[in-house]
Amino acid sequence: MTVGFSGAVAEYYAKFRRGYPPQVFDALQETFGLSQADLVLDMGCGTGQLALPFASRVRAVVGVDPEPDMLRLARRAAEAQGVRNATWALGADTELPTLGSLLGKRSLALMVVGQALHWMRHDELFRMAAPLLRMGGGIAVISNGTPLWLQDSPWSRALRSCLEEWIGTPLTATCGTSSRDRLRYAETLRSAGFDGVREMAVEYRDELSFDELFGGVCSAIPADRLPGPDERDALAERIRRAIPAGEPFTEEVRVTMLVGHVRVGDGGVS
Repeated sequence: MTVGFSGAVAEYYAKFRRGYPPQVFDALQETFGLSQADLVLDMGCGTGQLALPFASRVRAVVGVDPEPDMLRLARRAAEAQGVRNATWALGADTELPTLGSLLGKRSLALMVVGQALHWMRHDELFRMAAPLLRMGGGIAVISNGTPLWLQDSPWSRALRSCLEEWIGTPLTATCGTSSRDRLRYAETLRSAGFDGVREMAVEYRDELSFDELFGGVCSAIPADRLPGPDERDALAERIRRAIPAGEPFTEEVRVTMLVGHVRVGDGGVS
């Protein structure tokens, strides 16, 4: 996974990326029987939106990301929250076997992959993860709602039109959040030998200020395309004029958790 979410983009990511409600972690803890003896791996961890909330529920978490700035900010967040059982490792999804050689077979209770899966070779990742998972453990692919510019609301449609005009191309990529994406991931999980593949969901309503909306947009722009500070102010003003007036901006968030358990005999038991 090579993306390029460094510098200011990573800062926007840490400050403005949507977090996950506690119900998501409750559901995963129950599904995989997580306890204080367990180890959780967050592949493509970004600045720790998934990894850090897991820390109080398990023995340790390991966050892996190919972007040093993301990991720097994840460490900063861990320190600010007093989290001492999180380890951060620089690496891509293709390097999971190397990490596995350090952790050992059947060492993981759960591997979570959030909004970064669409950057990865998910079929290879799922196969490589199976031998590292304990009996009863598995994988959770988590989709944290529809991108801000693809939602079914007047402000989102106006935002999309504005961004398409600015970029000069239609914005159609779902970033792994569509039902078609989840179906494809589910089929690949089954092909990789995972059982009980199913989807869970948590739904809630959120309200965004304009700064949160704009920060969320900037967190999704690769560093080599993010405008400089002066141009960024101009883009913010352009978006502000394009979308309907009146904060906050309401969004309906549906967090989906696609889960699969390691097949007994393939990696869960010897």
